[in-house]
Amino acid sequence: LGRGPAAPRPLQPPLRVSPGCRGAQGRLAYKLLHDLFANYSSALRPVEDTDRALNVTLQVTLSQIIDMDERNQVLTSYLWVRQTWLDAHLAWDKDGYGGIDSIRIPSSYVWRPDIVLYNNADEHFGGSMETNVVLRSDGHIMWDSPAITKSSCKVDVSYFPFDGQRCRLTFGSWTYNGNQIDLRNQLDTADLTDFVENVEWEVLGMPATRNVITYGCCSEPYPDVTYTLLLRRRASFYIFNLLLPCIMVSFLAPLGFYLPADSGEKVSLGVTVLLALTVFQLLVAESMPPSESVPLIGKYYIATMTMITASTALTIFIMNVHHCGPGARPVPPWARRLILHHMARLCCVYEVGESCSSPQRALGGRAGVGDAGGPGESPREGQAGTEAGGCPWDHCLCHHDALLRNVGYIAGCFRRHRANQRRTGEWKKVAKVMDRFFMWVFFLMVFLMSVLVLGNAA
Repeated sequence: LGRGPAAPRPLQPPLRVSPGCRGAQGRLAYKLLHDLFANYSSALRPVEDTDRALNVTLQVTLSQIIDMDERNQVLTSYLWVRQTWLDAHLAWDKDGYGGIDSIRIPSSYVWRPDIVLYNNADEHFGGSMETNVVLRSDGHIMWDSPAITKSSCKVDVSYFPFDGQRCRLTFGSWTYNGNQIDLRNQLDTADLTDFVENVEWEVLGMPATRNVITYGCCSEPYPDVTYTLLLRRRASFYIFNLLLPCIMVSFLAPLGFYLPADSGEKVSLGVTVLLALTVFQLLVAESMPPSESVPLIGKYYIATMTMITASTALTIFIMNVHHCGPGARPVPPWARRLILHHMARLCCVYEVGESCSSPQRALGGRAGVGDAGGPGESPREGQAGTEAGGCPWDHCLCHHDALLRNVGYIAGCFRRHRANQRRTGEWKKVAKVMDRFFMWVFFLMVFLMSVLVLGNAA
């Protein structure tokens, strides 16, 4: 009878010991919490000697860059902030409490350093979340808290969209000076292992430096830890949406010189290109801060718009030259020599029947032949014609004065008409040579400006 109930005893200890141990650990944890905070106050700095500074170690992990507002110069980032310090009033003997080495309690139970972000730009000034702290038996406290911070950042857009930014995040105690809290950085750089890549910005690094500053209001030193976030803009989006369209539109401007003057679209093309660049300029100005430093792409827009304005003005002048009427003066000798000879050969402008290698003065040659073959040019030629026709001079009516005056008048009108045509044709050729010359000049200017922009960006 005594052996019967004793048989299953070897199976009972595994069923009862583990819950009993867990219950004992829970009761010991409650007892530990009660003993620790029985006479504890979270309002005072937890040091045994009030003349000594409390060491606080700070470590920041960058998780994500949420937004970079260049116009308002505000950086919004998601950080994990770790603070560690020693609380001399919260140490215990872990052997006296069942080997409990650490407990996790709400952070409001313990004293916390008032570490804040000095260059905070948040209107609500939120701060960190109220997370738990890890309290160890030797009194060391580790407080990990996530925080979404808005910090002021001096944005330099001189090389936009090929710019880089240096944004500083300065952490320090708001009320405790360096004689009360000695703030130090745990590592020389922020932790970037869990960083989520940003589509617009590339993070080059985030070094940390410790500074001790004496402000004008107080004589005591105030240490702080400054993390410098090094950013470089990913320029692909702006190249394909702002820079390349501007370059392509800029190359359309010199083609206005290639349009025939009689088409009536030369000035319209220049004005249309100027309006398109104005729209791009407004898009860039809306996203940039209103500062004295003009972005690189803004300088390119201004230079291109100035060039297009000059080309439109030259087009109007050349059209005026092209449409010189019969009452215009003849082409000056210097213009004939410089434009119709040298520049026409340089720009390869020639009339029908000419070539670039050996241009001929077709207008002058044709005019000479026409003038020589005009009726009433020489009385001796008329006389020879009449003699060839077999009409004697004494008996032909061609020598009558009235008929000769009429024939002379008709011949003079024809000569004046040919001279006007020759003069108008020369002015049209002058306008055509100037069009071709300025087209190549402005093509070269657009190419050089594009190369300079890309060179400065590199």
